[in-house]
Order: sequence, then C-alpha cells, then structure tokens
Amino acid sequence: MENADIIESLTGVSKERKKSRLPAKLDFYQSATGVFLGLFMWAHMILVSSILLGNNAMYDVTKMFEGKFLFGEGYPVIVSIAVFIVFVIFILHAGLAMRKFPDNYKQYKNFKTNMNLLQHDDTKYWFIQAYTGFAMFFLGSIHLYTMMVQSDKIGPYASSDRIVSGWYWPLYILLLLAVEFHGAIGLYRVSVKWGWFDGKNPRETRANLKKAKKVVTVIFLTLGVLSLAAYIKIGIGHEGRVGQMYTPTSSISIQYNQNKKVA
Repeated sequence: MENADIIESLTGVSKERKKSRLPAKLDFYQSATGVFLGLFMWAHMILVSSILLGNNAMYDVTKMFEGKFLFGEGYPVIVSIAVFIVFVIFILHAGLAMRKFPDNYKQYKNFKTNMNLLQHDDTKYWFIQAYTGFAMFFLGSIHLYTMMVQSDKIGPYASSDRIVSGWYWPLYILLLLAVEFHGAIGLYRVSVKWGWFDGKNPRETRANLKKAKKVVTVIFLTLGVLSLAAYIKIGIGHEGRVGQMYTPTSSISIQYNQNKKVA
C-alpha cells in the first residue's frame, strides 16, 4: 500500500490536499442500490400478490417472467439470471451499508444514548434500518438463493408447497416485516437526504413524506400478509400432493375437449 493511500485513509485528505470524494461516492452507490431494491421490492410484492386474484393469475405472472409470451414456452433460467442480478445488487448494498454500522460496543452505546437524548424520528429510523437490514442479510439471502436455484418451482402449487410443506412460512413472516419496514424507511431517508421533493418548504415536505411512508408501510404489509395467508391456505390443501405442478384451468378445458372429441 502506498503512503498516499495510508494518509488518505487516516485523514480523509488525498495527496493533492483535497478532501476525499470516496465517502460521497459510496453514499451515492448505497442510495442508488437501495432505491433499486426498494422499488423492486414493491413491484415484487404486487406481482406476488397476484395469487389473491386466483391461481391462474399467479401462474400467468410466473410464465410471463419465464418469457413464455415471447418464446412460446417458459424458460425458468431467465428468472434465475434476473434473481442473480438482484442478489449481486443486494450483497453490494449490504456491504456499502455495513460500513456505517457501529463496529464496537462503545460506538453502539454512544449512538443509543444520543438517540434517546435527541428523540429524533429520523435517528430512530436509522436504528430500525440497521436492525432490519441485519435481519434481511440472512433472511433475504436464503430467499434469493432458493429462487435462483429453484426457479422452475415457482407457481401457485410449487410456491405454496415450499411455504407450508417446506416450512418457509416462519422465514417469510420475518422477511416480510423486515423488508417492508426497511424499504419504506430507506426510500424516505434517501428522499430526504438528496432533497428530491424539498420544494419551497422542506419541513412540510418531510412531514408529508413521513405520512406517506406510514401509509405505504400499512398498504404493503397488509398486501403481504393477505398474500402469505393465501399461499398458506393453498399449501395446506395441497399437502397430500406435494410436488405436483399447477395446470391452468384453460389447459384443463382444452385437454377435456380433446379427450371428448377422441371419445
């Protein structure tokens, strides 16, 4: 390691006597990956909740992401590639966020004491994000890895079997809570940090963003709980046929008519 690198790491000043821009760049990358993951999480929740519209709706969404409407048949490997990309961004975001975590008890104690003294909502939000982010690193990694290597086992029956018979439901309950709180708080904090919606009255804007954050959290938590309950219900009713893939009703009707003609 060069002496200039050592000096910059200790003082934050480069050999040209300029303040290092690296922390700002890392903050930008952390925000960018966080925004991507937050928006992805919301889109993912909406698509997963298609089960509330019926098994056929969820099946169609699954096949859409497998490219069936483009190629005539579904290719689960497309889903695996997409999940791999999200997984890489997920790990990158976690690595960038970890640099701000207290790395010893003294730092943790100082932060906790200041938080209790200040009674500042945004400081408390950061604390919640730290805890939920830590939980997500483990829970989210399990989920993403499973989706990546078992992309051919996504659908009304396959997903429900995994949740019930595969005992994934405790993981998904914890992951749902962690993701929704972490994502909503994260998008709120990024908006405030970069002043995207400040307008003429930043204080009023911040208050409105807090209200929007709470509303969004309630909406997506409700959607997540209802969706998970639907998958659990299907999984319980399908316990005697674990491994059987779902066949859409349209395909059943076509097969029935063909058999009727043959007869």
